[in-house]
Amino acid sequence: MAAEDNDTVKFKLFDAVTFYDGYLYSKNPDSLVNDGVLRHSTSLYAVPLNDSILNNIGDSVWLKVYVQACCDNYDRIGNINLAFVPKGSTTYIADSVSRIELGRFITPFMDKNKKPDTVPYAYRVDYLSQILRDDSIRSKYDLWMEFELFGVPYAANQEITGCAGRSDVFKGTLILETSKPARPLIGTDVLIPIAMKHLADRQNNLNNYNVNATDTIGKTTKTWTFTVSRDVTDAQFVVVTSNHGANSGGEEYNRRWHYIYYDGDLVLSYRPGRKSCEPFRQYNTQANGIYGRGKRSDWVWQSFSNWCPGDVIDNRIISLGAVSAGTHTIRISVPDAQFVGQQGDIPVSIFFQGLTEGSLPTGITPLRADGTPVPSKPEVDMKVSGSHITLTSTHKIYDVSVYDVNGKRLHSQEGTQPIDISSLPHGVYLVNAEMDNGFVEVHKILK
Repeated sequence: MAAEDNDTVKFKLFDAVTFYDGYLYSKNPDSLVNDGVLRHSTSLYAVPLNDSILNNIGDSVWLKVYVQACCDNYDRIGNINLAFVPKGSTTYIADSVSRIELGRFITPFMDKNKKPDTVPYAYRVDYLSQILRDDSIRSKYDLWMEFELFGVPYAANQEITGCAGRSDVFKGTLILETSKPARPLIGTDVLIPIAMKHLADRQNNLNNYNVNATDTIGKTTKTWTFTVSRDVTDAQFVVVTSNHGANSGGEEYNRRWHYIYYDGDLVLSYRPGRKSCEPFRQYNTQANGIYGRGKRSDWVWQSFSNWCPGDVIDNRIISLGAVSAGTHTIRISVPDAQFVGQQGDIPVSIFFQGLTEGSLPTGITPLRADGTPVPSKPEVDMKVSGSHITLTSTHKIYDVSVYDVNGKRLHSQEGTQPIDISSLPHGVYLVNAEMDNGFVEVHKILK
């Protein structure tokens, strides 16, 4: 179904489809429904993108997701994926084809009998335009959009009025919106799916205790190797990670620094989490321990939350510039992660995208945690005098950490008192300064 105005066209790919108890898997009550939706399981659905959709893709692309409460009143993980299916196939096995994750989200704690009973999520993914319009991809594959949302009804069966004996957990709607018209494509897309999120303890997740989820047992570090078939003039990684583990001391409740390396060089460091989860409180209509009884301060939210029930998980874009053909690596390290009791993990999705000519879209304005644009120049001034580092900023700096190039934390403090590095050996170090506006700046020093 398409709807147009003067500037955009919208395609409703999924229209209030019902997801069921994820543990029923293949026993989907709607398996015989003839609505054009391929139901891989009770938690993973797919629809093909036909030519009437693909031929209308413009330069800007948005994915808009709406999740309505049924009989799951807990926070769950969901995501939107793109699957590359052999040309002419009318069905496929999800784990047997290449797939990339386009957007991840966390559902709120919802009581279906209270309003609002629907939560919206949105992603701007302009880089998807090049993929959906590329003839070299479309001549080889049919493109299918997937909606994945795993839920269970067992608590709601007991706690939510009208949910006794029911297995439906959520309803999901997905709208693909795009600008028009599109400019001509320049170059061919070189797309490499590297890692795809799986359920806990599967091969592409990250933790420190599963042989398939780490390079070395006891360390939260994993390396992926991939091959670029030809030189590209511009390239990027798209990375999605979220920390899970709700046990006492679990990773869900501890913000950890994440480090991403490309061919051995650090290209991104970040600590997940919003400045505050209060904007999403309205969607959490079921009482829960995350939001509590009343408003929490920014400091409290920043002390424990990696993500907010009712919010998206960030798509992290890492610009690489020109990349030569050959074998390359990407490594993610979370050196402080504990995984108490060998519980929890970090589901990881990564893909590489490059162009043989021209540049990837730059029209996306990066946003920081409070929704304001990332500044074009540093907001933290760092001065090194002898063996001391001093940081100043127009914003309040509430956390400063010093790391070596392997991601080991050597120093951590609150506030901006001078940092004594006299005990550190000569070498390169990273100084992370986290401010009260939700933005983190990373400065490199050579001692």
